[in-house]
Amino acid sequence: MPQSEPNSAAVNELERIFQSQRKYAAVVKASTAGQRIDKINRLKLSILSRIKELQQAAFDDFSKPAAEVDFWEVTATVLEANYVMRNLKKWMKPKSVPTNMALMGTSSQIIYEPKGVCLIIAPWNYPFNLSFVPLIDAIAAGNTVILKPSELAPRMSALIADIIRDNFDEQEVAVVEGDGETAHLLLQKPFDHIFFTGSPRLGRVVMQAAAQHLSSVTLELGGKSPVIVDKTANLKKAAQRLIWAKFSNAGQTCFAPDYVLIHEDVKQSFEQELKQQLGKTYGRTFDARQNNQDLARIVNHAHFQRLNGLVQNALLHGAQIITGGGSDESQRFIEPTIITDLAEQSEILSEEIFGPILPLIGFQHIDQAIEHINQRTKPLALYIYGRNQAQIEYILKQTTAGGTCINGSGLQAMNPSLPFGGVNTSGMGSYHGLFGFKTFSHERAVVKVHFTTLDMFQAPYTPLVKKMISVATRWFV
Repeated sequence: MPQSEPNSAAVNELERIFQSQRKYAAVVKASTAGQRIDKINRLKLSILSRIKELQQAAFDDFSKPAAEVDFWEVTATVLEANYVMRNLKKWMKPKSVPTNMALMGTSSQIIYEPKGVCLIIAPWNYPFNLSFVPLIDAIAAGNTVILKPSELAPRMSALIADIIRDNFDEQEVAVVEGDGETAHLLLQKPFDHIFFTGSPRLGRVVMQAAAQHLSSVTLELGGKSPVIVDKTANLKKAAQRLIWAKFSNAGQTCFAPDYVLIHEDVKQSFEQELKQQLGKTYGRTFDARQNNQDLARIVNHAHFQRLNGLVQNALLHGAQIITGGGSDESQRFIEPTIITDLAEQSEILSEEIFGPILPLIGFQHIDQAIEHINQRTKPLALYIYGRNQAQIEYILKQTTAGGTCINGSGLQAMNPSLPFGGVNTSGMGSYHGLFGFKTFSHERAVVKVHFTTLDMFQAPYTPLVKKMISVATRWFV
């Protein structure tokens, strides 16, 4: 988010929108569950009515396949909307909690109130999903929202803005389009909460900006999400599921499998399964894959060159390509590539790939795989393929990740009953379903005093009062 000389008109316009939402926040805070549900339903129906436009915009930006728009963008958003609408009345009710003996004569409860004016900064890779899903959670909690979609997907950004403007007044939900300078200007505002999805590098920028106003933040980042394939795994199914999870959206997915740790006893067999499944899914030649409408393109030339550089650097250090490796810069196309025999100093082992390149790393003992994972930053996702349940439990206990899918990849992001989020470098906080409602809510502690014996413990601390406090302390200890 580079800083440059701010445009005075842009500064004034952002200030106007921000102040209008501040003034209107009290109205939105007082809205009922029914009113919030109506807003979410209206948004859902608007999205469903414009699926063809969503598909076209995604294709125009980087050739995202229509089926992937339908599944990862539309279906994921509708699942969230339906789940929230079904449960919101229950979530909004004050929650009674137990009261200890020391507070006998009182009752305690948690009241969920909105954070206030929220900023959502969405990325380019799944812009509909990663704009609308947190927006649904923010609306459910009763907030006003300024949403900034990514300028790297301009057609999708424009369509998101159009859908929002059709369904909301800007004093409640506003879309601000623009580049890094616009994001920088927005981050100077004292938002009550900032929800950011993007890279760890930009996550640090957002967190630093939020600290100036002590704004709370949710950071949905990424990193290198590993896969462990044990020798007990069903190799054919593992290959099939990994090929889909890795190469959907040309690998430009925050929770995509980044690399595979494969047991040496089955490594060669697994390499063949991957080659076979890749050929079956996307074609067996470069031309067939380039002409396959199920493969997206890289979002821009800078990312294309970065990814090609990772492959060339790996080859320079002795890596071997199992399949793929071809590219066409004129179309920003990189062939699905599987690579092995990687040297420790290869950049591809330290940098998040975020593209259609899958490294394979062999291991002899499960502790080697666990050590490899634990020596690196905590990942957004960890995927485990195997049929040894004791070993699966061992891996879960010995590692940390934002989420885990066993004998599958990516599906943890589709269940609104589960929290979605990372750990440290891969993220901070979570959302989806109840977790999203709580992310955009302040949990207010309320104690009601009906009668109390604590009055006798108040100052002045006479000898009698001190004795009663001493007895009470021993009693509760």
